[in-house]
Amino acid sequence: MAVKCELGFHNTFTHAERILMQSLAEQNPRPFVERRGTGEAREGGPERRQFRATPDSSRPEVAEMAAAVDAYKARHRRRFITFDELYDVIAELGYHK
Repeated sequence: MAVKCELGFHNTFTHAERILMQSLAEQNPRPFVERRGTGEAREGGPERRQFRATPDSSRPEVAEMAAAVDAYKARHRRRFITFDELYDVIAELGYHK
């Protein structure tokens, strides 16, 4: 059954339907695919990054921070990070106020 709301139609599921979907998801979990280390490109080009050092950057500290952020995101399986997480990465690099 679909319910009309201000933004359009939304599906509502019965308790039995939710239990069935949960059991199916548990039976066939999708494995996490790590593409960063393989060099494979995503559809439409190379994988996008939130932070990236420009190739002509003459500042090695910028490249170091970008690599640290990318490593953090890969380690924690995050596409984007919060400001708190960015602060943690910067602190791990040894910066302090």
